[in-house]
Amino acid sequence: MEAVEKIRKHPLYIACYQRVEEAESERIFCRHQITHLLDTARIAYIRNLEDHLNIDKAIIYAAAFLHDLGKYRQYADGTPHEEAGAEIAAEILNDIDDFTEKEKQEIIQAVQEHRRIKEGMSVLGRLLCESDKLSRACYACPAEAQCNWSEDKKNMHVKL
Repeated sequence: MEAVEKIRKHPLYIACYQRVEEAESERIFCRHQITHLLDTARIAYIRNLEDHLNIDKAIIYAAAFLHDLGKYRQYADGTPHEEAGAEIAAEILNDIDDFTEKEKQEIIQAVQEHRRIKEGMSVLGRLLCESDKLSRACYACPAEAQCNWSEDKKNMHVKL
């Protein structure tokens, strides 16, 4: 997927990813590294196929790779990471010609929507949100007992 590689190699993507890495370097809880982004993308793509959503694979992977880039801003100044991430995603996608304007807007909207399920959200936003949560293996996390997620948010069973 050439488009996803363009995102991953974009200078702003690299800079934001490094800032997230630095901000989470001492974090004992879930981190937002490439494994999380890939897990989210792969779960979303599997669910896309199983549910016959017909969303292009590159769009799913692009949204997954971009969805947590705003985390460093949340740590630094309290900006919700979905808002910061949508801004970052828009800037990166503006430099990439592989998506139509409509597809870019769908990706940006999904990044904006990925934090919580809400009435009226986009199909891609819901898929990204649910897959993001499913990617977390709380049942196997050594820091689960200290985690501030509520018990109903934690994934304590393997589920897809």
